[in-house]
Amino acid sequence: MEKTLRFNKQSAIRFAQNNAIIIIMLLIAVVVGFLKPNFISMGNFKNLSVNTATRFIIALGVSGCLITKGTDLSAGRLVGLGACVAATLLQRGDYSGRMFPNLPYLPVIVVLLISVGICAIFGLANGMIISYLKVPPFIATLGMQTLVYGVALVYTGAQPIGGLRSDYTTIASGSFFREAKIGFEIPYLLVIAAICGLLMWVLYNKTRHGKYMYAIGGNENAAEVAGVNTNKAKIIIYTLAAAFYALGGFLLAAKAGGTSVNMGMGYELEAIAACTIGGVSTNGGVGKISGILIGVLVFELLKISMQFLGVKTDYTYIVQGLVIIIAVALDLRKYLAKK
Repeated sequence: MEKTLRFNKQSAIRFAQNNAIIIIMLLIAVVVGFLKPNFISMGNFKNLSVNTATRFIIALGVSGCLITKGTDLSAGRLVGLGACVAATLLQRGDYSGRMFPNLPYLPVIVVLLISVGICAIFGLANGMIISYLKVPPFIATLGMQTLVYGVALVYTGAQPIGGLRSDYTTIASGSFFREAKIGFEIPYLLVIAAICGLLMWVLYNKTRHGKYMYAIGGNENAAEVAGVNTNKAKIIIYTLAAAFYALGGFLLAAKAGGTSVNMGMGYELEAIAACTIGGVSTNGGVGKISGILIGVLVFELLKISMQFLGVKTDYTYIVQGLVIIIAVALDLRKYLAKK
């Protein structure tokens, strides 16, 4: 009996230590819920779900890089490029500030594919530089971050882009069951994010690529000896990641009703923090889709909680920075404890 109690106590302590930052953020959300009645409402739920959906898609892309003991600092700028490409091609025909006045009507799905394809090229370049030139992911993606930003500036002329078509913005503002008036609705963005999460879960858990990815993160040399084509796997990971960033940017531009080259700035740090909070180790080889979702959700809960409490934006950035540092520090602590 004493052994069982001791075991349960140790398990509880271990769980609290491993999930300390999640527990603290949830407690903050509970306190805000008591202090601010409007915090627990259908409107806030919709706001939380929409914000979480786009960040979750971006975090899915970053997660593969982290699991293979890499990173992707170009994520935020690729989000911005994807948003700019989509927005310039989906402006209304009668909009006076149209970027391409003579551009014919393009279906939304075609523009999405163009945006994803362009960003995927940069992701492919990231993967090849890291795999074949052996440039550390931090340096390679940092350089790509600046390069992509320059491309976006040249493409847009550093001008803000507005006047988006309604069939495009509806993707972000629309919901299922809105007309039914049954007391709740499911945003389109939430459904899109759920589909992306399901596809990535299958990729990570039911395919050979997923096994290779975790093997590379655990021990790349051992994976190579076992016959894993690590270069090919990394190229796929970084290319797929860029495709997800493009989708995230595409949806964010629709949600905002416009965009600029600065959209997505700093999102790579939020995505890395959310992944780390959700259990994706920066030391590689560990990570679950469910954990990524939890990490993004609690990170967004923290931001919304601070908004409800009236915390100034300046201090919000300070808190987010501290969360990132603490999340990575706790992850390193778990890694060192295992050693």
